[in-house]
Amino acid sequence: MELKRVVVTGLGALTPIGNTKDEYWDGLANGKSGAAPITYYDTEKFKTKFACEVKNFNATDFLDRKEARKMDKFAQYAMVASDEAIADAKLNLDEVNKLRVGVIWGAGIGGLETFQQEVLNFAAGDGSPRFNPFFIPKMIADIAPANISIKHGFMGPNYTTVSACASSANALFDALNSIRLGYTDVVVTGGSEAAVTIAGMGGFNAMHALSTRNESPETASRPFDATRDGFVLGEGAGALILEEYEHAKARGAKIYAEVAGGGLSSDAYHMTAPHPEGLGVVEVMKNCLENAGLNPEDVDHINTHGTSTPLGDVAELKAISKVFGSHAKNININSTKSMTGHLLGAAGAIEAIASILAIEHGVVPPTINHTTVDENIDPELNLTLNKAQKRDVNVAMSNTFGFGGHNACVLFRKI
Repeated sequence: MELKRVVVTGLGALTPIGNTKDEYWDGLANGKSGAAPITYYDTEKFKTKFACEVKNFNATDFLDRKEARKMDKFAQYAMVASDEAIADAKLNLDEVNKLRVGVIWGAGIGGLETFQQEVLNFAAGDGSPRFNPFFIPKMIADIAPANISIKHGFMGPNYTTVSACASSANALFDALNSIRLGYTDVVVTGGSEAAVTIAGMGGFNAMHALSTRNESPETASRPFDATRDGFVLGEGAGALILEEYEHAKARGAKIYAEVAGGGLSSDAYHMTAPHPEGLGVVEVMKNCLENAGLNPEDVDHINTHGTSTPLGDVAELKAISKVFGSHAKNININSTKSMTGHLLGAAGAIEAIASILAIEHGVVPPTINHTTVDENIDPELNLTLNKAQKRDVNVAMSNTFGFGGHNACVLFRKI
């Protein structure tokens, strides 16, 4: 069976550094930090008092007020980003065969704020189980693609992938395979997350996973820097329209890039820590290259998982050196989490979009906030530090990893 080619024809982004795809790219190219003091709740008693929130977002600017009230913020974000991507792809919803349009989405947590609020309401009451009738449908992680499907009448495959921070990259790979194998013509894919909450911040603080650089939030996310002290929590959504190549060509669609291939692997090592030598990461990048039919020397750019954690950054760069050998020094490596923070289940989607836009614009966004060299990192690697770099990007790789040892990798190619 000959696999079908898959291309990207639409993009949508709602991020801490821009509320549209174009604003997001402008923020990336200019090294904008999305980190700032938290505005959602009183942080006085919290170790970490900042995050990368989505700014100036009002759900009712995009959604009917009644419908917005039935959605957790993570689902609202999904609706807004996916609507932008569908519009960007110029899909004619009256002509497309909706039986062959799927929605495959990623979310690592889902409706955390809804869950938190309902439990707090119960604890503050008289013990009677008076819960909001929309509690469960607002909370469950699969409700985001369900809402997208219901709004547009898309009747193809519809589900959410949950693999922690690898969730939306996992969704991208599933969407790629759905089209490759002929099950669908178009898939709306991506991911969303809204975990900047009391429970989210408190939980990650308890794990000592977050930066506590409260005196300078905008510089707290500093991947590859020797003084990094944890990740910065972010929120938002990224959406991509994946389409079968001939289908896209027949309707004259703009093609951003081809999805050349993807890969998955497991560290099989620890609940939260990466393997110190990055063994699972080595395997996922090898799997991805093989799946795409590409060689290591074909890759021009890698958007790393690069969370700004002491262990994770070193392990990933070790893995890159193992897979790419002497060619590793020729690759523009970066971490856009230095600007957006870590969007958990949505990270893979917005970083895939960053990789695709790097191909389109011939610019690799910077890894900002780097001040101190880490002696554990190979000095010959080009980490695209502090300033965007122009280069012709023909092939870009996007890495995304999650607690539990979940590894996902996607490759995009200029077409």
